[in-house]
Amino acid sequence: MAAELHAACWRGFTLRSRRKILARAIRMRVILVNRFFYPDESATSRMLSGLAFSLAHEGIEVTALCGCRPGDDESTLGKHTERGVEIVRLSSTKGERHGLIWRALNDLRFHLRTGLWLLRNVQSRDICVICTDPPLHSVSAAPAIVFRGGLMVNWAFDLFPDVAIELGVIQRRRVLARSMLFLRDLSLRSAARIVCPIGSMAERLVERGHPREKLIVIRLWSNGDEIAPVAANDNPLRQNWGYKDQLVIGHSGNFGRAHDFTTLIGAANLLKDDPRIQFLLVGNGVKRTEVEEQVRTLGLSNVSFQPLQPREKLSESMSVADAHVVSLFPELESCIVPSKFYGVLAAGRPTLFVGSREGEVARICADADCGVQVDIGDVNALTRQILRLRDDPGRRLAMGQRARNLFLSDYSRQRGMGEWRALLDDLAQPSSGEVSPGISAPQPGGVGK
Repeated sequence: MAAELHAACWRGFTLRSRRKILARAIRMRVILVNRFFYPDESATSRMLSGLAFSLAHEGIEVTALCGCRPGDDESTLGKHTERGVEIVRLSSTKGERHGLIWRALNDLRFHLRTGLWLLRNVQSRDICVICTDPPLHSVSAAPAIVFRGGLMVNWAFDLFPDVAIELGVIQRRRVLARSMLFLRDLSLRSAARIVCPIGSMAERLVERGHPREKLIVIRLWSNGDEIAPVAANDNPLRQNWGYKDQLVIGHSGNFGRAHDFTTLIGAANLLKDDPRIQFLLVGNGVKRTEVEEQVRTLGLSNVSFQPLQPREKLSESMSVADAHVVSLFPELESCIVPSKFYGVLAAGRPTLFVGSREGEVARICADADCGVQVDIGDVNALTRQILRLRDDPGRRLAMGQRARNLFLSDYSRQRGMGEWRALLDDLAQPSSGEVSPGISAPQPGGVGK
């Protein structure tokens, strides 16, 4: 009778209440380590910040170890608490994000400072989620975490040095590349879990010799509360930026080395005499200056640039464009996932994917009929797809609705939080070893399938 009463009382609690009770009963402290954190607007910051605040809301002790943002002053350093999360900012990332030598020295400084902090502050069974900004972060974090008895979870937003090798920045057969791969793989052997956003990235690590049971696929997400569709007539940002009845083709996010812009600019050049089509590029990054120079050289008055917008304007910003271009070089398909794609889905806009037909984004667009794929360099194909969107607004709106529906079903923040919470709950169990098989999130083509 007592047992039945206890079970009935337990069922009376909400899922969130049960998790809070379990978090107190089973000690759980989560340390999240990444170069950038709230209120920074970069992709890794937004993902990690959302996870941190969600965990803290459920009663888990959360510490975010990060650097200061470019332009921040010394007053931002040290500890403070934001929405239940203890944020520790280290003076490692001040300055502008350009120049390879400056970036390398800054990365090294952050490696050293975070390694020392972890060595002093990690406690037994702390779960340390180490992200991949700066590159090779697990190399400096793993020794301190292992020494202090913590559990390391490596969250691989991208794979380094694989990205640099595939882009030709580092020669594959040189000592530097082989040394980086060796150190990366050595550090990951001490990880309790390696979290990848797509199955092909996990498979790439399996091919490098990492145990399949350590790898888990948790797809990235976007925040449906921060990014939602806004109709053109109700969008003040679209009006402020001077767009009326034109078809606006957008790019929003990082102008990174992994992304192709020549196909997009080529299409804009072919369509420069069509007043019904405009191109809007929002964001910053190492390639933005190069792209701006291409636009000036070609004299394209149909292309405009805007900076990244604050999170309170993300819905308006993402909804200014009627369709978004997302690109990724084919050789990087198993190394990087373009996180801007999830914001496009959340905004309910079609995707024009410039990249491999066999890639992750191309597959999702084809399966859900929420976008189309063109090969890198095929300017004529991209131009034809843009003209189809211009001439068939009904099709464009239907694709956008399917994009939003897909986001709500598969790429919402609630889904991502639930999968991360399941992973952390498993690791927090007192009987949990450093490797326990199978909390694999459902993922087409993922590990274990």
